[in-house]
Amino acid sequence: MAEDKDNDQRNNAMHTSAALNQYKKMGAHVAAETADPHQLIQMLLDGAVERINAAKYHVQNKDIRQKGEMISKAISILDGLKVSLDMEKGGEIAANLEALYDYMQRQLLIANVENKIENLDEVISLLNEIRMSWGQIPQDVRNNYKPQA
Repeated sequence: MAEDKDNDQRNNAMHTSAALNQYKKMGAHVAAETADPHQLIQMLLDGAVERINAAKYHVQNKDIRQKGEMISKAISILDGLKVSLDMEKGGEIAANLEALYDYMQRQLLIANVENKIENLDEVISLLNEIRMSWGQIPQDVRNNYKPQA
């Protein structure tokens, strides 16, 4: 009887967890649909930092599969950030960001192969600097931005 109750509680917890994860996914999807270009970049930066922090956790817990998955997702996000660069309008800043994103991707690959948390920390630090700078863009500049067609 007690065993059945424990199984029911575990099943309820699993269903609740699955529902919560689905809700989070939907929340992110809705946020992305309603975000302006500035907010989308902010979301990508935030997502990359979250994935790298998760990868650090998995390195520490020797969960190689999850570590690799999180690093792979962070690398994909950096690809998305590179694609979003407007090299024509962005000039030197866009070129520097592209080189920085490439560097961060290489550091993540090394971290993945060699389980180097210091590489993950370095990429997080660089992303946080970009996030901070991105967040300081004045609202009027954000409002006047017209994405390339």
